[in-house]
Amino acid sequence: MTIDCILKYFPDLSNGQIEQFTKLQPLYAEWNAKINVISRKDIDNLYINHVLHSLAIAKVVNFADGTRVLDVGTGGGFPGIPLAIMFPNCQFKLVDSIGKKITVVNAVADALGLKNVEGVHTRVEQVTDKFDFVVSRAVTRLDTFYNMTRKCVAPGGANSIANGIIYLKGGDFDDELNRINRKNNIYNIPNFFDEPFFETKKVVHLEM
Repeated sequence: MTIDCILKYFPDLSNGQIEQFTKLQPLYAEWNAKINVISRKDIDNLYINHVLHSLAIAKVVNFADGTRVLDVGTGGGFPGIPLAIMFPNCQFKLVDSIGKKITVVNAVADALGLKNVEGVHTRVEQVTDKFDFVVSRAVTRLDTFYNMTRKCVAPGGANSIANGIIYLKGGDFDDELNRINRKNNIYNIPNFFDEPFFETKKVVHLEM
């Protein structure tokens, strides 16, 4: 698998960004052999199932320089690492409750020269900083996630969409959404990407 699927939808990447995205496959293959952060069958589909999926957020918002983003339950660094490559002038804090996953996050960030990534072994309940956006890939029910993370979002912001929570989610989650008293915007990922993997996947934006 090459990064052609990334270039297909993001043709204006710099040479430096192309180099960083190209390095992701060998880096994750190497680390995954030591610490399993991506399922074995998924590693060959890294660029579509993980990198491009993460970058669906970049189709919803073009983060302004200086934007602060918290990635909760980042696992091996998704969506945080691809977003940090895409937005080098924004700051990303990636947190996970499993320490070995953060070991991989920081090693990958170091290998890519990402100065805008901080991986921290902690639970979101312990995070006291404020951010413009909280992002995540379906780590739990949407309403549960909202209640866990809303304290981390600062109001206001300088982006094209309101500060809030941006959640990558698939399937039917109307029941979860109905339990949240917040204005929301739902974006169908197939409107951005045409790979079959994204058929039922969405980007959910909860305004704060």
